[in-house]
Amino acid sequence: MRDTLLVIEDNEQNRYLMKFLLEKNGFRVEEAQSAVEGIEKALSAKYLAILLDIQLPDMDGYGVARKLRTFEELREIPIIAVTSYAMIGDREKALGAGCTGYIEKPVNPETFVDEIRKYL
Repeated sequence: MRDTLLVIEDNEQNRYLMKFLLEKNGFRVEEAQSAVEGIEKALSAKYLAILLDIQLPDMDGYGVARKLRTFEELREIPIIAVTSYAMIGDREKALGAGCTGYIEKPVNPETFVDEIRKYL
């Protein structure tokens, strides 16, 4: 699983696009549709990175990032916020919650994979 990325995203179209772009570029992708499912999957395998939506139905991504960072085995795994939250301070809030990086939605298909690679 070390070459696999975990995408925690509740929107089916966003999950599909990210998975398509990443797999097209040689990555394997696991998906989670909720915060709880994402946390469970993150603890069950060693991922190369975690791509995290901030607006999830059961817990916001800030809470997910903070929770994931409490586990020693996840502290070094990059968590990249992929979010439509693009107001002043949102990037800092994501980084403050434990995210390693921040990418605004809608993702740019031309640059998305290169942006992810910066954090790997």
